[in-house]
Amino acid sequence: MTSNDQPVQPLSEKMTENATVVTIFVLSDSAGETASKLAQATMAQYPGVEFNLFRRTFIHTKELLIKALSDAKKHNAIILHTLINGDLVDLTNHFCEEAALYHFDVLTPPVTEVERRTGIAPSREPGALHHLNENYFKRIKAMEFAVMYDDGKDPRGFLEADVVLLGVSRTSKTPLSLFLANKNLKVANLPLVPQAHIPKQLWEIDPQKIVGLTNDPNVLNSIRKERMRSYGLNPDSAYSDIEKIKAELAFAGDLYEKLGCVVINVASLSIEETASMILNALNLEDHSYYSSEPRD
Repeated sequence: MTSNDQPVQPLSEKMTENATVVTIFVLSDSAGETASKLAQATMAQYPGVEFNLFRRTFIHTKELLIKALSDAKKHNAIILHTLINGDLVDLTNHFCEEAALYHFDVLTPPVTEVERRTGIAPSREPGALHHLNENYFKRIKAMEFAVMYDDGKDPRGFLEADVVLLGVSRTSKTPLSLFLANKNLKVANLPLVPQAHIPKQLWEIDPQKIVGLTNDPNVLNSIRKERMRSYGLNPDSAYSDIEKIKAELAFAGDLYEKLGCVVINVASLSIEETASMILNALNLEDHSYYSSEPRD
């Protein structure tokens, strides 16, 4: 049995007898990431509802599609699909209408609208988003850059970076660096410790590409205690001491003010939300899906 034959993300392993379980099938002729994100965004709006999410990806034949649709019918599933082949789209629409299944075609309407506006027919190529083009290799280089200049390993990277992240320990600097690198941005980060040496390169770069990350003391205290527990260590240490944390945050805040950089409190933000705020604050574009530079 392949991974496509199993639920990817049931929100709960336990179901009560009277619970309503909503099943979503994601169908795609590629990796299915777009429709999966739509499914997850929908599920997030219903924290009290039991969901089963199935992904059937790389569907290139009618036989595979009919099998996936038949399985979805057994569950009376919601179907979200990003099929681009016209015959497969027509087959899906016909099957779902006959079976009275809710289905949402994520890709066809905008593709059809672009064709209407430009008079240019789409390539109808599955997986076109994931071509190993110049944009893809830029992303790989950006991720290598983030690893090379993570945790202040070499401050010279600040001069080449698109974004420089600053923050005390456990303010999500490394995850954010990698997330932004996946959007083709070169990111370096520096951990801040009171009385520690601040690299001279930090004062040589444009403050408009620096982001200072901060957090609420109590939230950071909980995060650090959990970190210590994960290592099998005493959670009540100098690392998690609330007064020490307040001193660290005050030191960071003073530095941010001197630099005149953007400051973002990550206390209640996900990595995705923080990254979006960084892109907006620094007037950066998300180049992760561009196949070419936009034209005037």
